[in-house]
Amino acid sequence: QVQLVESGGGSVQAGGSLRLSCTVSSTYTYNTNYMGWFRQATGKERELVALIYPSTGDPSYADSVKGRFTIFPDSAKNTVSLQMDHLTPEDTAMYYCVAGRSLTTRATAYSNWGQGTQVTVSS
Repeated sequence: QVQLVESGGGSVQAGGSLRLSCTVSSTYTYNTNYMGWFRQATGKERELVALIYPSTGDPSYADSVKGRFTIFPDSAKNTVSLQMDHLTPEDTAMYYCVAGRSLTTRATAYSNWGQGTQVTVSS
C-alpha cells in the first residue's frame, strides 16, 4: 500500500553521472525502515546496490559501486537518492527503490518496491 516512486533514470555515456530519487508516500515507513536500491540487469539476478536507515544514516554499499555511488536521505521530502558517478556499461540495469524492516541483501525480504527506472550506460 505504501508507494515508492523513482525518478532520474536515463541514458548516459561511460564516465557520466545520474541521480536517482525515491519518494516515499508514508512518513512512518520512511522513518522506520531501511531504504535502498536494487538493480537487475538483463539475464542477471537482482543485486543490492546501496542501503541506508534514513533516520540515523549509516549507509552501506555493494563492492561493485563503492567509491562511485552515494546514497543519502532528505527527511524534509521523504526521499532517498542515489548519486551515481563514473558510470560504466556494467551499471546498465533496471534500478528499484525498496523499503524493509530488516538489514539484508535478500531481495525477497523487502516488502515495498518501486516500479523501477532504467539506467543505460553506453561505451
